[in-house]
Amino acid sequence: MVNHVLVNLKCLEEDETIREHENVSLVKDIGEEAVVCAVGFVTSNPENRLFTKVLNKGDGFLFPEGLVHFQFNVGKTNVVAIAALSSQDPGVITIANAVFRSSPPISPDVLTRAFQVDKKVIDHLQGQLYVRERKILQKPQTCNGRCLRNARNTSNPIGSAVTQENVAQIPGLNTLGISLVCIDYAPNGLNPSHTYPRATEALIVLDGTLFVGFVTSNPENRLFTKVLNKGDVFVFPEGLIHFQFNVGKTNAVAIAALSSQNLGLITIANIVFGSNSPISPDVLAKAFQVDKNVIDHL
Repeated sequence: MVNHVLVNLKCLEEDETIREHENVSLVKDIGEEAVVCAVGFVTSNPENRLFTKVLNKGDGFLFPEGLVHFQFNVGKTNVVAIAALSSQDPGVITIANAVFRSSPPISPDVLTRAFQVDKKVIDHLQGQLYVRERKILQKPQTCNGRCLRNARNTSNPIGSAVTQENVAQIPGLNTLGISLVCIDYAPNGLNPSHTYPRATEALIVLDGTLFVGFVTSNPENRLFTKVLNKGDVFVFPEGLIHFQFNVGKTNAVAIAALSSQNLGLITIANIVFGSNSPISPDVLAKAFQVDKNVIDHL
């Protein structure tokens, strides 16, 4: 199981050729500009079964670790997607390039035997195959996931709404060590101080401006903060307390990839002052070095 690892965020433009990721499981989210995208993967021997689906805006799709997969834009407009991968260094093997454009080349005799075709076909492929340059988008578009197509209601005391896409919503994520969350923020909305005990989080801002930060462990308890604008990325290390605050004048949206399919969530205020049953006020008064009346109020 690939677990407790930093998660990469990657933006894809137009179509992707058939390829394989080493040591990676992947959840796909179709972004704002997406219209129709055909995706698929092929299982291992001996079945070599092809699973395909047509995705529209907001749909998600999972490519299991190590399997050959592809995405193809079958619509009439450009397509943008964002993907979370369960490794900080997934490795990419583009099948056509690896087989027919290796350096040095694989012997045509080997490939002729493997593909059961005439040697002229192999010679043509090795000589003519075009290696497409990949372009990584600098400014990802707004991305709402499988059931994240519409902005969530942020009319609550903290002004934010968090929608999770973990193993509870997508059973196929079980053992794959990856999940997604989408956060909507009203102006001055806050995703309050919290921690994920089993996951590192990589957050990308899709719209708006966020003030984010995390605090290191004892004894330093050092605060690291940054103001993020659209397209910016920030990483919250596993287990550390962190937050996001919308300091802009408009709504904000962010999506985060997490390195666990069942990350756990501890909201600090709730866990300390709203536990069931309550922690003794004497204990909290001593821990926070305040009067017991303050604890009773909280």
